[in-house]
Amino acid sequence: MRALAAEAMLGSGIVAMGPNSAATTSAGALWHRLSRRLMQAMTALGLVLCLCLTACSGGNARLTGNYVDDTVSVAQSLLTTIAIEQDDPARQASELEARALINDYMSRYRPQSRVNGLASFTTMQTALNSLAAHYAGYANRPLPEALKTRLEKELAKAERTVVRGS
Repeated sequence: MRALAAEAMLGSGIVAMGPNSAATTSAGALWHRLSRRLMQAMTALGLVLCLCLTACSGGNARLTGNYVDDTVSVAQSLLTTIAIEQDDPARQASELEARALINDYMSRYRPQSRVNGLASFTTMQTALNSLAAHYAGYANRPLPEALKTRLEKELAKAERTVVRGS
């Protein structure tokens, strides 16, 4: 009976497809290639979206790109931050904002050769490095009076020299 059924299938053009047949293997290979290409395309699309969203996120939104304006703005903001009393509840948030502002300012202007040789930039960099080092090493302690006085002088000097043009 089985022989008769197999002969009828072969005679009618019906092909038996078992789990190990060539047609099943070919379909599996095709599916594998398609799914692999689809995964590659999805990964590429995801990377492009991440790059675009990161580039458009406005990470340096606090800075305008104008060196003189940004230097004056950062100096004023930091002078306001260091003037806040130790027991003020807004102090911690202000210090976090100051740290972000320092990072944004330095990452924007340190690589620019037209700026990083100016006296105003080196003075500003000295002040920012001192304040950032204090925040990194002694975040819970108040700013020492000697450091506070030095920062006030350096930030004021940086403001004066940047407005003057050097």
